Amino acid sequence: MKTTTKLIAASAFLVCAGAGFAQTVVAAEPRNVVQLSASGTVEVQQDLLVLQLATTKEASDAAAVQSQLKQALDTALAEAKRNAQPGQLDVRTGPFGLHPRYGKDGKINGWQGRAELVLEGRDFARITATAGKIQTLTISQVSFGLSREARARVEGEAQTQAIEEFKARASDLAKGFGFSGYSLREVAVNSNEMVPGPRPRMMAAEAKMGSFADAPVPVEAGKAQVIVNVSGSVQMR
Repeated sequence: MKTTTKLIAASAFLVCAGAGFAQTVVAAEPRNVVQLSASGTVEVQQDLLVLQLATTKEASDAAAVQSQLKQALDTALAEAKRNAQPGQLDVRTGPFGLHPRYGKDGKINGWQGRAELVLEGRDFARITATAGKIQTLTISQVSFGLSREARARVEGEAQTQAIEEFKARASDLAKGFGFSGYSLREVAVNSNEMVPGPRPRMMAAEAKMGSFADAPVPVEAGKAQVIVNVSGSVQMR
């Protein structure tokens, strides 16, 4: 009985020792592995216009400022919604807030607030004409971009370019180091949008909207670049 117990104990010790040894074995570092990256770029006309309109009000009473902002925003919203159309002209409100003004004595001597309205879409003429009719807000910012549909159309093309360049570079590197080929180990793909040069901006964007009354606001879009990057490692063989 004691002999059996000793054999079991010895076997358990060997198993534990084997497991501990296996854990201490460090895997050999991969050899003949190359890290590389490639990119594909497609230039496309911007088809999305974003107009931000805003107003600032001041008064000695916070409630008065809030009331003035609400009235200005309600009037602008009513005008904008008359021309709204999904995808072509989408309307949404932006930040709406108040903050106190302080005098030299450090005490509150008044309140100031700001409200914003955003017109966004692919129908530039509809958007600018609507902005020209809004009298209670002024244009604070004009920006351009790519719609989801436009980006999707060219992203696949840019991705194909990046993958083909990645494969070509991997093949050239393998041959340059004297190998017949390579196998893919890991890869990462990501995309982004860039606007070359200064971002287009409408002249007199911060002027009073009264100067644009009932007339389209002049805007002109530029081009954007959709870039897809492929990076990873290959095993030369």
